[in-house]
Amino acid sequence: MDTLIIEGGARLSGEITVEGNKNAALPLLAATLLTDEPVVLDNVPRIKDVAVMQQLLAAVGCEVVEQARTRVSLHTKQVTTSAPPPELCRRMRASFALAGPLLARTGACTLPVPGGDRIGRRPVDTHVAALQKLGATVEVFPDRYVMKAPRGLFGADVFLEEMSVMATENVVMAASLAEGTTRIENAASEPHVQDVCRLIVAMGGSIEGVGTNTLVVHGQPRLHGATFEVGPDYLEVGSFIALAAMTGGPLLIKHARPSDHKMTAVAFGRLGVTWEDRGDDLFVPADQQLEVQHGLHGAVARIHDAPWPGFPADLVSIAVVLATRCKGSILIHEWMYESRLYWVDKLIAMGARVTVCDPHRAIVEGPARLYGQAMSSPDIRAGMALLLAALVADGKSVIQNAQQIDRGYANIDGRLRALGARIERV
Repeated sequence: MDTLIIEGGARLSGEITVEGNKNAALPLLAATLLTDEPVVLDNVPRIKDVAVMQQLLAAVGCEVVEQARTRVSLHTKQVTTSAPPPELCRRMRASFALAGPLLARTGACTLPVPGGDRIGRRPVDTHVAALQKLGATVEVFPDRYVMKAPRGLFGADVFLEEMSVMATENVVMAASLAEGTTRIENAASEPHVQDVCRLIVAMGGSIEGVGTNTLVVHGQPRLHGATFEVGPDYLEVGSFIALAAMTGGPLLIKHARPSDHKMTAVAFGRLGVTWEDRGDDLFVPADQQLEVQHGLHGAVARIHDAPWPGFPADLVSIAVVLATRCKGSILIHEWMYESRLYWVDKLIAMGARVTVCDPHRAIVEGPARLYGQAMSSPDIRAGMALLLAALVADGKSVIQNAQQIDRGYANIDGRLRALGARIERV
């Protein structure tokens, strides 16, 4: 178990480059199973979840070659099994992104109940219902799902009961090799969903409506190889914006793709945070005046998550810790996952003034003086939020289970040290 030791209070500044989007890289890796030709992915983040997905692909017959630090070649001449190792699958929820490609390529797929962060109920009902629409049969067992399409998949009209990112990706991947046309309504439109669509198009697929909530996928008899660059991780960018605002800055965030951060600008703007777009980069000026900005007639300020292009659910934890540094009170409403806020007891132990109203809402009052604590990272985003808190706290903090943070942030301790952080890994 990895442990981070942080001495708080250092002013962080300089430049940091954004890694590839984890939430894009994982389904993109899965999508390479759709062809028997080589696919090369660039800007692949070197994080633990990516390593697990690469192991899963190798286990089903893919030849995985790391050509450079962020460049990976994947070639699945033949799928050797449609049942990847359950022990690997249970290490992350994204393993369920193999369902669509394996069904499309082999007509069968057996996957265990997915693992991953414990942030609330995240059932796969939407995935299953959509794949059934395409002609798959699904047997549900207590510990696994057995999916079959011995006669292949067929285009259909699919309405997703929720804007599930991975369900959208699974249906798009499955439909890309299905016979006929599939229309997907209420589809998710996050940048990583768009990346999956664009890779499939680069492989010879045909998809209309990319970036909208209605996708039309024209199935092809086969797809070919391609080279594709994973887009930047907008969750890293949001985390680094908060980092700069909390620790003093200034900070230049390179390869940030500013167009991805319009709603983050609205949400963080309610806490007084500002930044400048500089081409493909973002610049966060030093010494931000962090103060809660209330609405018209003094309406209580609120930050809430929503499907894209709304404020990302994975930045809610970051918003909570950022709010502890701001003058005033703000309501944080996490309506998507009922366990996302359960980590704030650790923040309260550091000195934060946070009132948890119910599983979905918390009121943060600041600014609060934080003090170093020993704690454990419960998941990727809460772990990063606790790391941000530790960087501004008085004294020393110890974060155990730091490998949870590593699942979403590559070499985070080394990158923070380069900005001036006093942090070491043991």
